[in-house]
Amino acid sequence: MEMATIKTVVRGDTYNPETNVSPYGAMSPSVSARGYPFTEPDYAPLPLRCRICKKGSRSIQKEATTPLSSTATSSSSTTPPFHSSQTMNGNGGASLSHEEFRHALSLLVDRTDPRGDLDSFSQVGEGSTGVVMSAYQISSGRRVAVKKMNIRKQQRRELMFNEVSIMRDFAHPHIVRLFSSHLVGDELWLVMEYMEGGSLTDVVTHTRMTEAQMATVCVQVLSALAFLHSHGVIHRDLKSDSILLNKDGTCKVSDLGFCGQLSKEVPKRRSLVGTPYWTAIEVISRLPYDTSADMWSFGIMLIEMVEGEPPYFNEQPLEAMKRIRDGPRPDFSPTAQVSSQLRALLSSLLQHDSSRRATAAAALRDPFMGKAGPPSLLSPLLNGS
Repeated sequence: MEMATIKTVVRGDTYNPETNVSPYGAMSPSVSARGYPFTEPDYAPLPLRCRICKKGSRSIQKEATTPLSSTATSSSSTTPPFHSSQTMNGNGGASLSHEEFRHALSLLVDRTDPRGDLDSFSQVGEGSTGVVMSAYQISSGRRVAVKKMNIRKQQRRELMFNEVSIMRDFAHPHIVRLFSSHLVGDELWLVMEYMEGGSLTDVVTHTRMTEAQMATVCVQVLSALAFLHSHGVIHRDLKSDSILLNKDGTCKVSDLGFCGQLSKEVPKRRSLVGTPYWTAIEVISRLPYDTSADMWSFGIMLIEMVEGEPPYFNEQPLEAMKRIRDGPRPDFSPTAQVSSQLRALLSSLLQHDSSRRATAAAALRDPFMGKAGPPSLLSPLLNGS
C-alpha cells in the first residue's frame, strides 16, 4: 500500500488536518506524529521474522471471528449484536443497504429523541467518524459529551454497533459511562459523561509526572482492564489518548469501538487493530493474540508517562512496526530517572512471549502500585487546576 493512501492519524485519533483536535479537545502531539488505521481492508501486514513463543506460528491458519451480541459474554468487534455474520461482514456491513443497516442499529439504541433534553452545544472535537460536542442535559442538570456519527460516512459501520454494545454492557467506575444512544436522522448520537480534565495525552505531553502520580493512573486503568479482561474483552487500542480524566483526578478508559471478544470457542483474535506505536509484537506479526496484547500497550503507556511519547514516535509507522517486531523490547531511555520498581514493572509487561506478560490483575498487585495515592493526586496536572 502506498503511503499516500494511508489516512493520517495523530496519536491514534484519525483527524482532520485542518483542525487537528482530539475527541475531547486540542492536543499537541510530537512533530511528525503519524499512524496507520489498522482497519484498512487492503493493509498488508508485516511477516513474522522473530520467534515470539514456543507455539510459534503453527496456530495462525485460522482467523478468529465470532458474531457480536448485546450480552457481556458473546460480543465481537466484527459483526452486529445479532447473529448475522454473513450479512454484517468485515467490510463494515457492506452487504446491507443503508436502510437495512439503519434498521438494525435502531434495534440496539434508545428509541427516544434526545434533542429536546440537550441544550448549549459546543464542539470540542472532530474526526473522520464525526464530531464530539459538550452539551447541557436539562433533565439531569449536568454537562454531557455527545458523540455524533453520520452512518453514511463510516468506513466500518459495524464499529458503531461495537461501541454502543461495549459501553452499554460493561459498566465500570473507570470506564467512560454511556448514558444513552440514539438515532437522529442518519446520525448515531452517543450521550456520555463529560470528562472535563481532558486526556492523559495532554498530561504526558505538557507535564512531568511523579512516580506516585503514574501509579495513581495505573491503578485506575488496570482496574478497568482487569474487569474487561475478566469478561474476555480486549480493548485493542489502549494508549494515553484512550484515557480520559475528570478534574478530581479520576481516570477512565474510553474508545471502546475497537474492542474484541474472546470466548471458549474463540480464545484468540487475529484482526490487525490498533495504533502502531502501542501495538503488541504478536499483533503486528499477525499471530493470534488475547488480552495480553493490551498489557503490552499498557507498558508502552508507562513509557509515555515517563518520556512524553511512545518509542519510535518520530518514525514512519511502517518503520516503527519493523523496529517493534525485529528489535529488542522497548525500554525507558538511558537517561530516564526511574525507580527499580518501575523498571521491573515495565519488564514484566513488555515480554515478547505474550504468555510471560503480567496480567492486569497481577500488575495491580505489583509493588510499584504501592506508590499510588488518591485520584486528587492528579488534579495539579490538569489544565485549569
